[in-house]
Amino acid sequence: MTNKNILFILHLPPPVHGASMVGKYIHDSAVINNTFKCHYLNLALAKDLNDIGKGRIKKLKDFYKQLKQIRKQIKNIEPQLCYVTPNAKGGAFYKDFFVVMLLKIMRQNVIVHYHNKGVATRQNRYFDNLLYSLFFKKLKVILLAENLYQDIKKYVNYKDIYICPNGIPTHKNTPIFPQNEFEILFLSNMMEEKGVWDLVEACTILKKKGKVIKCHFVGKWSDITEEKFNNTIKKQKLTDSVFAYGAKYGSEKDCFLQKANIFVFPTYYNNECFPLVLLEAMEQGLPCISTNEGGIPAIIENGKTGYIIEKHSPKVIAEKIEYLMEHPQQCINMGEAGKEKFFNEFTLDKFEIRMKNILEDCIISL
Repeated sequence: MTNKNILFILHLPPPVHGASMVGKYIHDSAVINNTFKCHYLNLALAKDLNDIGKGRIKKLKDFYKQLKQIRKQIKNIEPQLCYVTPNAKGGAFYKDFFVVMLLKIMRQNVIVHYHNKGVATRQNRYFDNLLYSLFFKKLKVILLAENLYQDIKKYVNYKDIYICPNGIPTHKNTPIFPQNEFEILFLSNMMEEKGVWDLVEACTILKKKGKVIKCHFVGKWSDITEEKFNNTIKKQKLTDSVFAYGAKYGSEKDCFLQKANIFVFPTYYNNECFPLVLLEAMEQGLPCISTNEGGIPAIIENGKTGYIIEKHSPKVIAEKIEYLMEHPQQCINMGEAGKEKFFNEFTLDKFEIRMKNILEDCIISL
């Protein structure tokens, strides 16, 4: 396999999000780079999270250059396989449609790797349905979880699907467990759709019941600004219980994970598929409370490593937090079960081996 060329057309940071981080893991993978002759092109046009999905003249020019670069690479390296991480819907999909169709016109074998979803929400529109029919024809598709197949079932036969859960690097840090107060952690971009306000409301419910908590929000300010968040916390009289710190990276971020008792991520983000932050929390032995969005039910075993709840359920969030506060041994046991699941399934080395095997199988089957 070492003489097999693969052209990876993927997202690399910035901006930092799940797809770009996995793109970086693939780009830096010794396992993948030693197995194949790898060539990389960055598919991202946005340089910041707030720029994602926004059309600009400069982006059109950059996209034209990107297509020329892809065409040039194909002619120069003659890859056996082209790997693409496309978007599932909207303007970003239309852009990626041109990328994949260019590859098909140039008679390339293509495998796409989805880190988002939304095909099913647009499949009944005549124009989108037409494009999806052309796009998915003779494609192999990598999905992050089994239940995400429903999103593309109309267009892709199951035999052309590979399931490849994400994985992340492991840490050697020793967890620092808090001694006095119950610490809750939210770690993600500060977006309304990530469930920030649902967790704030859950904290309000807990405080009214006399529960002593500390809830920490760590993440880059986005459609929720620092001013808006702090004003809301003051209005809800939560200034002694709820805190926000902005974006933290590396050891600073790890410190929050190591000091927490539980991790809460009540997301209803429309593109949520397989949030890496849940894997980070599981590695640190934290029980996770999250929603039934995307592939999250494939990460959290409900009642064993945490809880899967319905979206927009602050009352249920409060109930689950209160239960774990009052049953500390069960809280610890859930965290340990999650940690075991993480090391069995979600480490970076296991992800790299899964990806290598999928790419090998795809090339062999050509």
